Amino acid sequence: MHHRIDTIVTQIRQDIALHLAPESIFEACRSVGHTWRQCVLTPPAILHWFVIQVIHGNTALTHISLFSGRSFTATAYCQARRFLPLVVFQTVLRNLLKGLVPDTQTQGLWRGHRTWLVDGSSFSMPDTPELQAKFGQPGNQSPGCGFPVAKILALFHAGTGLLLDVVAAPLRTHDMSQVGGIHPTLQADDIMVVDRGLSSYAHVAMLSRRLVHAVFRMHQRQIVDFTPGRPHFHLGEKNTQKGLPRSRWLRGLGMLDQVVEWFKPVDAPEWMTAEEYAALPDTLVVRELRYDVGRPGFRTKSVTLVTTLLDAELYPLEALAKLYGMRWRVELNLRHLKQTMKMDVLKCMTTEGVLKELAVYAILYNLACLVMMEAAKRQKVAVERISFIDALRWLMQAEPGDELPELIVNPDRPDRVEPRVKKRRPKQYPLMKKPRAELRNDLMGQGVIS
Repeated sequence: MHHRIDTIVTQIRQDIALHLAPESIFEACRSVGHTWRQCVLTPPAILHWFVIQVIHGNTALTHISLFSGRSFTATAYCQARRFLPLVVFQTVLRNLLKGLVPDTQTQGLWRGHRTWLVDGSSFSMPDTPELQAKFGQPGNQSPGCGFPVAKILALFHAGTGLLLDVVAAPLRTHDMSQVGGIHPTLQADDIMVVDRGLSSYAHVAMLSRRLVHAVFRMHQRQIVDFTPGRPHFHLGEKNTQKGLPRSRWLRGLGMLDQVVEWFKPVDAPEWMTAEEYAALPDTLVVRELRYDVGRPGFRTKSVTLVTTLLDAELYPLEALAKLYGMRWRVELNLRHLKQTMKMDVLKCMTTEGVLKELAVYAILYNLACLVMMEAAKRQKVAVERISFIDALRWLMQAEPGDELPELIVNPDRPDRVEPRVKKRRPKQYPLMKKPRAELRNDLMGQGVIS
């Protein structure tokens, strides 16, 4: 695959391809004061071949020269990639994302609103001292017996699947501490849909200040009572009664649908400073609702939501239930990244290298989404029905001038149920509980070579 990736993207979207064109990348380098030599490994070549490396399953460095059709060593490519500043990768990604924003304004709207799905995940990386110090490893593993793991928080557009923001942090970081980093991407009247792991008073208040609506699944510790006029827990007063909700009932909208007033908890969450917490309002008017899932095979039998969409006529309970059901798409999007594109294990040996790699994954993922969007328009199906891996394969194999063919359309199976089990058994090797050097010395001391 010796052609440039921007040449292929031009056949789908010329405006997006401009952000990947050599001159745009050179301009990104000039904007941060980066200089380069006129040789085979120019900044555009490095970035394009990095994308090609990732699209082929993050293949080995020695494989890149075969794809490029040029003669250079893996060491030379690795050094050139290391010298290209991280900010250049981030600038190219940021420019690409700016070009994608208009798509989110017109496609996949829910009742006139842009809708966003947020969820956290993780990825591992090589076991180097720098990465261990930066990200850390799971606590149940001994030193030298595990790999560094980073947490990520990703913001996906519900209507198109586009990845508009991704934030990486050390393993022992609460997802809520990262969520403020993706809020600037949102606009007034947007809707954010999240699971209960990101549901809290502070998060709803942060979004409300930006005039962004929330549709959150209620945290399991939150007490919800739909009894009209029911008593509630009064902050600042001694109250020995247990099991009272910490919200004041305002009005009912249905049997399991009500408007209440939330009170700000006394203590600030660990991930927020006291000053930031003090700036949040003391109360919030929100809507609480509950519905039954009613599908055989689903673990969850009922779901309780909290939302700032208070108008029951514009946003009836059934519509909000369907909207929250779209949250499952974020799991599919993360699976595309981590399993299909193999982002679950990154290969760079430094912190900056890992962040560059993450930026390239975000670029390539969005290019695949663009292919899916174009195919969906031509084939007149919903974009989520287009096969992600088929779009990725076309990007991998397409030549300049190739017309986008009809991509695979996945069947619509809304009631499909699959057990979360593995059929193929892994090999029964014991887990590593000592560093490799110690295990090797133990084998040598026993006179056993395996």
